[in-house]
Amino acid sequence: MIKVNVLSEEKSWSQKIKKEKVFFNKICSNFPKKFRFINKNVYFTLLLSNNRNIRKLNKKFRKKDKHTDVLSFPLEKKFKNFKEIYLGDIIISFNYMNKPKNLTNHDFKEKVIRIFIHGFLHLLNFNHIKQKEYQIMFREEQKIFRSVKKILI
Repeated sequence: MIKVNVLSEEKSWSQKIKKEKVFFNKICSNFPKKFRFINKNVYFTLLLSNNRNIRKLNKKFRKKDKHTDVLSFPLEKKFKNFKEIYLGDIIISFNYMNKPKNLTNHDFKEKVIRIFIHGFLHLLNFNHIKQKEYQIMFREEQKIFRSVKKILI
């Protein structure tokens, strides 16, 4: 089972997504079976941030002085404590997700779910540097999104 520890440093998130922790854990509980880690306790941290703070992190850790939609920091060695596995951290920028500003709440949530899935796959060491890797990752993103989009209804 996957558990997401959700932290927020940007107040605007709570205006768009009520009960963020419940929202993101519900997404994970609707992942396809192969990504739910049945009979294991898998967890990671999600930081709901903004452009200013994600830019600082992007500059510090990736040497890119610009904001971005999502950053993922998979642990190189997965922390295993008997029954628990810690995957790493995901950071999502509210400002990036909230463009254009006239997005409906439904469209905002859909965009967030898609980027959350993208970040999650990075924690599992999926990548998109090469075209073949991109295609594999994109297919997995689509499969996961199809299984979780029902929570948008």
